[in-house]
Amino acid sequence: MTLVDAVPDASTDAAPDASTGAGRLPFFVYGTLRPGAPNHARFLEGRTRSEEPARLTGATLYPGPGYPYAVEGPGGVVTGDLVTARPEAYADLLATLDRLEEYTPGDPRNLYDRVARNVVRAADGAPVRAWVYVAAPAVAARLRARATPIAGGEWRTAGR
Repeated sequence: MTLVDAVPDASTDAAPDASTGAGRLPFFVYGTLRPGAPNHARFLEGRTRSEEPARLTGATLYPGPGYPYAVEGPGGVVTGDLVTARPEAYADLLATLDRLEEYTPGDPRNLYDRVARNVVRAADGAPVRAWVYVAAPAVAARLRARATPIAGGEWRTAGR
């Protein structure tokens, strides 16, 4: 059993509650939003409280057209970073990342779905619940059928 299996899934459409902080999960990023990648400076710089190495178990990384997809399934590990937003930037950042990933709750045309999953913080091995943008079901099926996974689950070292 992986950490993904060990904790029940939270609603993927949970809206953050500004008064209580409920639903204010950090983000697990594994592609163009990672530190040093093209979208980090554009979307995350100045909006985060912390960024730390982490990994997602129960997913395999596949190449996309200039960005990767995490596809859920047993046996894989994806390397990335756990990003905690500054409290005052959270709502805007969540909306911005949903737009960037072209995610709309319940839309069958989504390329990604935003789901709550456990990721493992590299520094101490602690599981942390985080938002992860994973390949939507139709995209995941195409990738499994036609694409070659990125060895080691690390997009930065993949031959791009």
